[in-house]
Amino acid sequence: LGAAQILGAVAGTGLATAVGGIAAGYAACAVFALAGVLPYVLRYGDLRLGAADRPAWSWRSFTGGFWLSPRRYPDFGWAWLTRFLINLSNALVILYLLYYLRDRLHHDDPEQGVLILTAVNSVTLLATVVVGGAWSDRVGRRKPFVYWSGVLMAAATALLALWQTWPSAIVVAALLGLGLGVFMSVDFALMTDVLPKALDRGKDLGVINVANALPQVAAPALAAPIVTYLGGYRVLYGLAAAAGLAGAVLVGRIRGVD
Repeated sequence: LGAAQILGAVAGTGLATAVGGIAAGYAACAVFALAGVLPYVLRYGDLRLGAADRPAWSWRSFTGGFWLSPRRYPDFGWAWLTRFLINLSNALVILYLLYYLRDRLHHDDPEQGVLILTAVNSVTLLATVVVGGAWSDRVGRRKPFVYWSGVLMAAATALLALWQTWPSAIVVAALLGLGLGVFMSVDFALMTDVLPKALDRGKDLGVINVANALPQVAAPALAAPIVTYLGGYRVLYGLAAAAGLAGAVLVGRIRGVD
């Protein structure tokens, strides 16, 4: 999952840079999305419950099932919040890189700069995404990996706020990749360990995915007024570092997983 996400970013950025626009990147998204789903739809035989095993249908139970009480399932709630905050921190950094390079660092070719940073980030992420998950399985622990990867990402983001140069951006991209690789693999394993009910795994994984998708939507809305009215990129990346650190610290509130 981690490899696909970062390689998609590299491929999309590379296509957009090569053709001088973003249309090719979006076209590639459409093609790869279709190519990815068709083999599953056409070749995989869906597993279905027998009619006697299916729960009774009602709109009330269906809609109500999307709410998981943090009081009743505290480990799930803390794990969800941890993932949301760290993903929000990362999104605040990644989604505004082009504008940061163009407006703050005055990079000669910000589009190419984004491609270089994304490539550096992808290399270090791929170096840790599998190793982190395998190491976590071997020692039988999840929380220390999530905690220290979150701390590393927060420290890298804080460095971006304090040291605003092109060399520092490269260093930050590498450190973020190292931390994000471990986080993406081990935190996903942690989330599956805190799912409340086996019967609702599909729905609960969907709720977890909100913690991945929502930061991508919220980050631009939060970043624009911060950059424009509340202090610029130093404040933006300082707040991003604080959000990431908060997510890392809150993983300690999970009690049912080591």
